[in-house]
Amino acid sequence: MNWAPLVDIGIFLGFIVAVIAFALWSSRRKASVEDYFLAGRSLVWPVIGFSLIAANINSEHFVGMAGTAFKEGGPGLAIGSYEWMSAITLVIVAWYFLPKFLSAGIYTMPQFLEYRYDSGTRTIMAAYLLVAYVIVLLATVLFSGAIALCNVMNLPELFMNRFGMDAAAADKWAMIAAIWFIGIVGGAYTAYGGLSAVVWADLIQGSALLIGAGITGFFALNYLGGGNVIEGWNTFTEGSADKLHMVRSWNDPDVPWLAVFFGGLWIPNIFYWGLNQFITQRTLAAKNLAEGQKGILFAACLKLLIPFLIVMPGIMAYQIYGNVLARPEEAYPHLMKTLLPMGFRGAMFAALAGAIISTVNSGLNSAATIFTIDLYGKYVNPNLDSRKEMIIGRVSTVIIVIVACLWAPIINNFPGVFPYIQEIWGFISPGIVAAFLGGLIFKYAPVTAGKGALLLGPVLYALVRVPGWIIKAQYLDAATGTVSPPEGLLSAIYTFSTLAFLHHMAIIFLILFAYVAVVAKVRPNAAVVIMPKSDVDITPDPKVYWLGAGVILATVVLYIIWF
Repeated sequence: MNWAPLVDIGIFLGFIVAVIAFALWSSRRKASVEDYFLAGRSLVWPVIGFSLIAANINSEHFVGMAGTAFKEGGPGLAIGSYEWMSAITLVIVAWYFLPKFLSAGIYTMPQFLEYRYDSGTRTIMAAYLLVAYVIVLLATVLFSGAIALCNVMNLPELFMNRFGMDAAAADKWAMIAAIWFIGIVGGAYTAYGGLSAVVWADLIQGSALLIGAGITGFFALNYLGGGNVIEGWNTFTEGSADKLHMVRSWNDPDVPWLAVFFGGLWIPNIFYWGLNQFITQRTLAAKNLAEGQKGILFAACLKLLIPFLIVMPGIMAYQIYGNVLARPEEAYPHLMKTLLPMGFRGAMFAALAGAIISTVNSGLNSAATIFTIDLYGKYVNPNLDSRKEMIIGRVSTVIIVIVACLWAPIINNFPGVFPYIQEIWGFISPGIVAAFLGGLIFKYAPVTAGKGALLLGPVLYALVRVPGWIIKAQYLDAATGTVSPPEGLLSAIYTFSTLAFLHHMAIIFLILFAYVAVVAKVRPNAAVVIMPKSDVDITPDPKVYWLGAGVILATVVLYIIWF
């Protein structure tokens, strides 16, 4: 009997059960809304740093980002710009954004917009985030996590043998079963334990994930070098030299250099790391400003490692297997399944599953927080006490995970996980960044400035993206793959639509930011808005400025080396 699959499954299940048990035990004392949604504002820097990374690094990376690096003709290592430029963004968040948010004592990012503008502005952002968390964040993590689970554990084959299904039916139902498994496990201890359970699970899973990714890369290099890791590295860098460059053309569809250094990449980065409830909830839960800043900079240091741990193995998979996989998203899971020995395979997939479930936990907790505090508590029952708020938070968690599980299979109809994610975020992130930055920089900006930026953002993004999709559908030559609209207006519209989506995001942000500036100048408030002051200690640690400068310098050096 072949015991290897059973050993891997045993290690996988044992790790997941142990993490959940520890997380629930560590979060057993929580008596208030602050305990449930912000872990009692008690988090210290190592927990914050690992939690940020564990929440961020998930199946989107191991399946989507590694798959993009694997893809023939794709950007290769350059997709790692999302990681290295994030490190600089995190420094900006630690230096500039976090002091303002902790000083205001907010629970959610929409709450900050209410203090700065009005309750309507808060509601618009809350509604955007709630929908996006369900159909983008949670659904894509469930979908890509299910791809990994099916691939590594051979679930379609199990369904074929166990239930007598044909291959197509087995693929479909194995995916659905994996989606619901991840959703149920993630939803269960999020609903019970709140943010405290999430971050303590992150501490374990983040550590295991980074170690496991390093082990996977080691075995890939060992394979390429015929048992010699050093020789494997030489073989890899020589055989994949064309994929190992961080700088692409100015209008590269994935990572154009103009957008990376001076344009559109900064918009999703600032939104994701500085204004996104899913991420900022951990920093808002910091014991004080110094702990929050150090935690963010610790996460920035870890981000510099991610291209080596995730992107490069995706490129190695292409060098090992060639362009033979059914879809690029299978690259990293296939690497794990074929190269890792018994035991290591189960442990690594447990770490990957932990990251997937961690992101599900984080997304659920953030979505439930926004629904409970920004929507239900604002409009349905403003007089909720702490106990009822926690009940609503738990019930909303269950409902949200059900909706996300139902939506996740629909993503299979789109061309890929990573393009789907970026397109949907593009509708809301320019407006949110413009509203926040405009409100912070232009002290007299009125309500119409912030609210207008939020409302105009999705409209403008649709105007620059959707016509191109329609023209492509109408004039696509299926045989050659070329699009040839008639000369004139349609041709000009299509040419503009083919700009990289990051360029479109930059253009829209500049328009919206200019709108906020003009409104602030033409129709300013009569007085500067006075933000509330919390009792959180906002004394910065002097070392964070030197540490932040070190992260920026390290990022510059890495770009020079891998130019």
